Amino acid sequence: MKDKKEDAVRYVDGPAVECDLHLAADPARVWELVTDIELPARFSSELLRVSWLDGSRGPALGARFEGHNQHPALGEWRTISHVVQFDQPRVFGWVVTDPDNRFGGGPADLTRPGATWQYRLTPEGDGCRLSHSVRIGPTRTGLSLVIDQAPEHEEEIIERRLDALREAMTGTLEGIRGLAEQPR
Repeated sequence: MKDKKEDAVRYVDGPAVECDLHLAADPARVWELVTDIELPARFSSELLRVSWLDGSRGPALGARFEGHNQHPALGEWRTISHVVQFDQPRVFGWVVTDPDNRFGGGPADLTRPGATWQYRLTPEGDGCRLSHSVRIGPTRTGLSLVIDQAPEHEEEIIERRLDALREAMTGTLEGIRGLAEQPR
């Protein structure tokens, strides 16, 4: 039997969550929805709004977008995300940076993001399986600020955040499914 501390998830480990579900919908429609960066704000209590930067009008490798977030424990902050995976119609992924150094991680660095997000579509039966995942870190985020206040509770703080992310991501996937499965 392993010691509980041996199994503990630490920030340095890059805690992650992945959720998925089956959608009885055309994968092309699902792809259209997951690459609409404004859509998740409809289902999120944390993500307020999102917009493309640099004249981009849609997803492409290297495209950037700005997000505005809020959380009761942290207030409001801004992020800049960079599309790092774009394999239409299968994978859409981006890394999130802290352009204002709000969380003390230093200058924004794509090789050390605050989080890495991804949607993955896999054809399955009468539709597709949609997976949504996030890996936190390695640079500092709002979660780091919370851990700084009670480092002896790091594992519990991370587990609570992962649970909250899991719930929010499941809500987003269910929202996407609801839209994708509607007749057009």
